[in-house]
Amino acid sequence: MNNQVEIRPLKQDEFETVIALGNLVHGDGYLDEQMLSEMQDKAYKSGINANFVAYRGGELVGFRLTYAPGNWSLDRWCSPTLWPVAAEDCCYFKCNTVSEEARGLGIGKALLQSSIEACKAQGALAGVSHLWKQSPDNSAVGYFTNAGGKLIKEHPERWNNNPDHPDYVCVLCGSECHCVACEMILIF
Repeated sequence: MNNQVEIRPLKQDEFETVIALGNLVHGDGYLDEQMLSEMQDKAYKSGINANFVAYRGGELVGFRLTYAPGNWSLDRWCSPTLWPVAAEDCCYFKCNTVSEEARGLGIGKALLQSSIEACKAQGALAGVSHLWKQSPDNSAVGYFTNAGGKLIKEHPERWNNNPDHPDYVCVLCGSECHCVACEMILIF
């Protein structure tokens, strides 16, 4: 297999493979066509797409979904009074996914960097995310911390009965997810 990784903006004709990878890594019901279409709309600002995919040897091995600044709403899991940047100047890093066989190759970092550059061009000064603390070896929080992210607050049961993902079945907990979300911010 070719080891070269190609990072490029997500296109609609890639939705099916992105959905399949997201559901494989995160659990059934994590993504569907309607959700991904809405996420793609939120990624665009000033003609710039902040969503990216990674291919290795012609196979999709990762994706990063990011909402442009001003294109997302705060919810009860957000703590903007604790952020050092105004909410309207923040993008939202919704999801970073890398296939099991491609982990450890720097793909997550490359996807994040691509989204950061796009969001800067859209006017963002920082990005907020809720990272999965129970990810294998707590890798989600680890890679975001290594990129400069700072922990704001932990939110237990963030994904339990989440209206954004009503059919979600956690790969660790099942349909009653008790995983912790680490709210973090990354200043650009």
